[in-house]
Amino acid sequence: MIIKKAEYLTSVANAKDLIHDDVPEFAFVGRSNVGKSSALNYITGRRGLAKTSATPGKTKLVNYFSVDDFRLVDLPGYGFAKVGKAQKDVWSSLIGDYLLSSNSLILTFVLLDCRHIPTEQDKQMITFLLHYNLPFMIILTKIDKLSKQALKQNIKKIADTLKLRQEMFISISAEANIGREQLLDILETRLNLAKSED
Repeated sequence: MIIKKAEYLTSVANAKDLIHDDVPEFAFVGRSNVGKSSALNYITGRRGLAKTSATPGKTKLVNYFSVDDFRLVDLPGYGFAKVGKAQKDVWSSLIGDYLLSSNSLILTFVLLDCRHIPTEQDKQMITFLLHYNLPFMIILTKIDKLSKQALKQNIKKIADTLKLRQEMFISISAEANIGREQLLDILETRLNLAKSED
């Protein structure tokens, strides 16, 4: 797949404003500091497409990006620092509202930092996706921070913790330029499959 056009579309803060149409979507969800914005920029090849922030929890909205004939959707980060419980509940429910109401969601990518064992919130996210039978894959970020041996060991630990097959994992690094082609291949395959099912 070669991405020709990628641009910011809109952001929404309420479930009633979520977009409902027939444009295929891929969602990205993960902890606030896991590197979702960097991953979106890396995949699209547009460095400033999604705004990165040094402040965890900056993404409190559902952000839509138009990419050729599909969309990438950046969901609010979870595990925020320095916010009240009420705000967490609102943001968490917005994630759930999107995942359960989107009629054009093809695949959800759950981003995890390869250096750390999944948190309780990561586990809850996986449980949620499995419970509602929503297709997903795991993107392991920041793999340039580990040696190949340490990465291999951590992938096994993370897979075991989540009780998932390692085939569901993709490892990426924007810094080291690893994993982009594999991700684009997955997007293309899933889009073609969705079109054939229409």
